[in-house]
Amino acid sequence: MKNLKPIIAASLFGTTAINAQASHELNVMNQLATPSHVSVMPVSQLLNAPGNEALRDFFFTPVKDKTILKGKKIAVLAADGFEEIELTGPVWYFRELGAQVDIIAPKFNPAPARYGLSTPEMAKTHIMAIQYLQPVGWIKFDRTADQIKVSDYDAVFIPGGAWNPDNLRYDKDVIKFIKDFNKSGKLIAAICHAPVVLASADILKGRKLTGYWNIQIDLKNAGGIVSDQPVVVDANIITSRHPIDVADFSKAVESWLAKK
Repeated sequence: MKNLKPIIAASLFGTTAINAQASHELNVMNQLATPSHVSVMPVSQLLNAPGNEALRDFFFTPVKDKTILKGKKIAVLAADGFEEIELTGPVWYFRELGAQVDIIAPKFNPAPARYGLSTPEMAKTHIMAIQYLQPVGWIKFDRTADQIKVSDYDAVFIPGGAWNPDNLRYDKDVIKFIKDFNKSGKLIAAICHAPVVLASADILKGRKLTGYWNIQIDLKNAGGIVSDQPVVVDANIITSRHPIDVADFSKAVESWLAKK
């Protein structure tokens, strides 16, 4: 046990088996840590919540025409911390309509060791989903942002999530792609917290849009004309507010692409 750091020894053998320093370290750690219980938003709970009948019907009513988006290619820009239903919901729907949908993530860039982060091996090929604040699983991405170009896709959409937009908005490849995509006039769609990524790309001045309630001031500060609606369509930009708006958001993207 003499080769173990005091705090590790304490966790293995208890404070009675080690010295006063280890007991002190464990006491400090207990004060720094917090209970692990977090708020969560399971998909089943969301779909069955009172008032969300239309959202439930959107997912459980069979698609009549599975060729509406045939030939269309859609890129999903996402990183760790994306809101599960805001990615999986639209992806499922667009694929049901015949579109090719690729999930695009930032190039893997692990944090320096001194940050104290533990990164699983699968983070090199997958991104982490959350339900509100609770990590719930991983989804494999198809390509990284440094590998794609505007001509590869007809549309790009960005899901929200508590952490995903922050992970995207400071990635230079992601921001360059969004800027170039906007110049092309192709569709850019963002839901929930994701419109802040568009703000970082500096493409919101004079544009009508919406977003999650606590980022609406940020969108206004970026020059956007913000309204509190389930979905807002302004030329090639479609935005939405929240997981409860996934159906309206997805249908707006479908309608825009079907006309092209």
